[in-house]
Amino acid sequence: QVQLQESGPGLVKPSQTLSLTCTVSGASITSTNYYWSWNRQAPGKGLEWMGAISYSGSTYYSPALKSRTSISRDTSKNQFTLNLSSVTPEDTAMYYCARALGPYRDSRRHVWGQGTQVTVSS
Repeated sequence: QVQLQESGPGLVKPSQTLSLTCTVSGASITSTNYYWSWNRQAPGKGLEWMGAISYSGSTYYSPALKSRTSISRDTSKNQFTLNLSSVTPEDTAMYYCARALGPYRDSRRHVWGQGTQVTVSS
């Protein structure tokens, strides 16, 4: 059974970089044809796809966030990481990692982590 678990600080100050890690169990992040995505949902808003990293390490980003987003991976730990720079209170959201069948915003995401709340505040 594939499981994903997000971890990271729940509170980040404005202008700092938000870093979250997703630890995957039950599957390898190098398994062919799977993609590992980051998503978020701000209060009162819909789910937003932020980007993804492929089984081969290629990265894909939302155009709206591309200038501030970086996704990387540690295959030895079976983890992938989100870095979001220059955060503002508008980045306050529940952040989710998910396994997807493709690298794009509308690709089906079929396994989800439970989510982690991040608040941006001084």
